[in-house]
Amino acid sequence: MYDVVIIGGGPGGYVAAIRAAQLGLKTALVERDRVGGVCLNWGCIPTKALIRNADIVNAVKQGGYWGLSFEGVRFDYSRAYARSREVVDRLVRGVEFLLKRHGVEVLSGEGFVAGRNRVAVRPGGQELETKNIIVATGGSPRTLPGLQPDGRRVLTSYHALNLQELPRSMVIVGGGAVGVEFAYIFAAYGVEVTVLEMLPRLVPQEDEEVSAELERAFKKQGINVMTGTKVEAAQVTDSGVTLQLGGPGGPGSLTAEQVLLGIGIVPNTQGLGLEEVGVELERGWVKIDERMRTNVPGIWAIGDVTGKLALAHVASHQGVVAVETIAGLNPPPVKDYADMPRCTYCSPQIASVGLTEAQAREAGYQVRVGKFPFRANGKALGLGEAEGFVKIVADADYGEILGIHMIGPEVTELISEGVIGRLLEGTPKEFGWAVHPHPTLSEAVKEAALAVYGEAIHFFTGTAAGRPAQGSGG
Repeated sequence: MYDVVIIGGGPGGYVAAIRAAQLGLKTALVERDRVGGVCLNWGCIPTKALIRNADIVNAVKQGGYWGLSFEGVRFDYSRAYARSREVVDRLVRGVEFLLKRHGVEVLSGEGFVAGRNRVAVRPGGQELETKNIIVATGGSPRTLPGLQPDGRRVLTSYHALNLQELPRSMVIVGGGAVGVEFAYIFAAYGVEVTVLEMLPRLVPQEDEEVSAELERAFKKQGINVMTGTKVEAAQVTDSGVTLQLGGPGGPGSLTAEQVLLGIGIVPNTQGLGLEEVGVELERGWVKIDERMRTNVPGIWAIGDVTGKLALAHVASHQGVVAVETIAGLNPPPVKDYADMPRCTYCSPQIASVGLTEAQAREAGYQVRVGKFPFRANGKALGLGEAEGFVKIVADADYGEILGIHMIGPEVTELISEGVIGRLLEGTPKEFGWAVHPHPTLSEAVKEAALAVYGEAIHFFTGTAAGRPAQGSGG
């Protein structure tokens, strides 16, 4: 009899398994492929490795700016692909080692809920008895009618990460994190890239000013962006794909060698046995409470399969909350997923936590906004990466920081300052008083906090101290 059996070895499942073992729970992990799940094997990690290659390629292209000259430079994407797989393999081995050292039993196969306290492993037919089941089966790429992925002309992110030779042209359907990251990678290697987004702006979940800044940056990079545009029909041929489009400019068409779908995910719950034991689903997503419990005692769910927020670190945190609750501890419940940081790793990078300015106003807050551009930051100028800004949205009445939104160099690292600040209920005054080392990119966070009250030192806001700032700079 196990204390916990976890179905799915992604960043939610394997973290939950390790934490459960640390707490003395007898734990088994069922995984049909490699531990690490989509994130480690075919998502977060390989894309970041490829993005690093793209950064270097772009730096070489700008050699004149740095006083460098080259002859006969060749950019070998197959080597970028190989390096990304080397990074993945090293990390997978690391996770396997950690699971083994913690005494987690790892079973290869597909896990199914055979009863409230039983997990079947197929095709072997083994059944595990357990006090608790954690479902961590993740999601699969969403498709569109007429655009069924074939790995040749119509791609998912999985297919895109398997490419070793790139096409001359590609249309990316979806302007969220997946779409813009691949757009940046492929454009760096000379692919003619068009990004289609059905909503009015790129990265539509981010602050509007961040979206506008990214669209400007992509235009400079030669990436074509079509927002407010929907795919009405598609024709796939041996030579490429033709899309029929509807949008603000009326109907039109677009042809490319390949189409990449980046329009979200669907939950991996079909045929899992959840409904047979009474677990409540909503459009396929597993319904959970703030401690990851389903409506059936002893059955829990974490990660993308819950439909809360499809991010690896969210899944990992949910896994810890679930197993600590199982172990009788009392971890803080997850009440507000807006407190989870969100990162996009194209260039310029995007990072945020909390409410956007529009969301804060819609929620009824009286808002103050402070904004500081990286073009006024010495470290950013020295790096040659001065695009973007840091924006802080604060409650005018109580000084609570409602949201922090960044676009620019290494902001996916800087956002952790905002996460800790919100956790500790910091105010713009406290962020502004905190001494930040000079010269660093982090000074932009301090200056944005000062700008909330019109007190930024290194950029003129034109706003008197003590009066609501509506944003400045950038």
